Amino acid sequence: MGQSKSTGPSSATSVSASASASESASALPDEMNDLTLDPSNTKATASLASRDSKILIVGGGGTMGSSTALHLARRGFKDIRILDVYQIPSDNSAGNDIAGSDSLGLFGGVSDTAWDAWTSDPVFIPYAHTVGKLDLTPGDTPRSRRLREKYEKFRAMGRTDIEWLANAEDIKRKAPHLKDADIEGWRGLWCANGGWVAARDAIDSVGRELVNLGVKSSFGSSGTFASLLLSEDGKTCRGVKTVDGTEWEADLVVLAAGAWSPVLVDLEGQCTSKCWVYCHVQLTDEEAEAMRGVPTMYNDVYGFFFEPRPDSHLLKLCNEFPGYTNIVEHQPFGARNPIKMSVPRSHAAHPTDTMPTESLDEIKRLIEICLPHLKGRPLINQAMCWCTDTDDANWLLCEHPRWNGLVLATGDSGHTFKMLPVVGAQVADLIEGKLSDEKKHLWRWRPGAGDPHGRGRGGPAPKDLSEVDGWKHD
Repeated sequence: MGQSKSTGPSSATSVSASASASESASALPDEMNDLTLDPSNTKATASLASRDSKILIVGGGGTMGSSTALHLARRGFKDIRILDVYQIPSDNSAGNDIAGSDSLGLFGGVSDTAWDAWTSDPVFIPYAHTVGKLDLTPGDTPRSRRLREKYEKFRAMGRTDIEWLANAEDIKRKAPHLKDADIEGWRGLWCANGGWVAARDAIDSVGRELVNLGVKSSFGSSGTFASLLLSEDGKTCRGVKTVDGTEWEADLVVLAAGAWSPVLVDLEGQCTSKCWVYCHVQLTDEEAEAMRGVPTMYNDVYGFFFEPRPDSHLLKLCNEFPGYTNIVEHQPFGARNPIKMSVPRSHAAHPTDTMPTESLDEIKRLIEICLPHLKGRPLINQAMCWCTDTDDANWLLCEHPRWNGLVLATGDSGHTFKMLPVVGAQVADLIEGKLSDEKKHLWRWRPGAGDPHGRGRGGPAPKDLSEVDGWKHD
């Protein structure tokens, strides 16, 4: 997991069962304000499992899976087992992420409460760094106007922790480490109640809490998904078979395998797995101290970075682009024939992979613009990391229509790690029959629905890794 979104095996026989996670506000529309839902509109429906049911969570070492296990255990579910390739925190899961209290309506309004959970739940409090958050754009653009509208909405709500930064001088007052940055014409939002969250540390904390709550786990070959176990009539999922031949019986299976979800089970094209890239600059003790506590900075054209980790003094940098796919022929469980689809190429399995040259050049540009004193420094720990997008950037969170007893919890769309403290509550609500009708509709099974309201990632289509150079060093 470490500093990446999601990195995992790419072969059909060793594909990861761990969940991916989010990285940044990368190229999605700023918010989905019209999707804020009424939480009181919740009709009681039949639960999918009782608190004595045997529950398996495939991908339990990642974001959606570990959060689901946590919330189910806290609600009194007694027999939960997580399956994953790697021990928590999974080597195939989340990276440090920008987060804050400046979301409106993302994931049906779930995002609106996530920062409160980061800063109030003892499991997560130590890993939320409230250093402030800059959400910026260069020039008078459509995104600039959307950010301004968002600011006006917050002010109308009485929020005083959100400010509009109209020019470079305003920005540099909030972020003096950008004093030499070439950001004339930039503008955007300042959110005081935000910053960044430490992924590996936070999921490790969840893992320790799961042990305390009695959640069982299986990793390695006995935790790596091979197929579903089905009833004789083929209509009900009764468990999971793993690559070592173990057959785990269950009353309910939750597939929360992030970027590997569409690789493991046929989702009929509803999720597309894509990778983004990152690297680090190794700072000296003095350089790290000078950047300690600086606000996170995101720009929708150039990329983002935030304060160096206090233990390693590594400064993480990411560029901004639509992601890359890895199209190969593969046959997920339930598909009648092999299909061409994007299959994650694991950094854990391919540790010599770096990043495409074009992305490396863009990160160099980000440094030259924002941190010119670091220009020319070695860019180390180059890697690709994986998420899976739905067309409309909403989760796929429902019971699979083909197999009773199989719940899907995937479609992270690049933003779900920041939802780590709260996303599992939505899965638990679905299982307990408490999920609102609006949310059930928003996160329904929807092949071919597309993105009619323009809420997805947008921008140009991603390139395939086969089209770019510089990343492969086998």
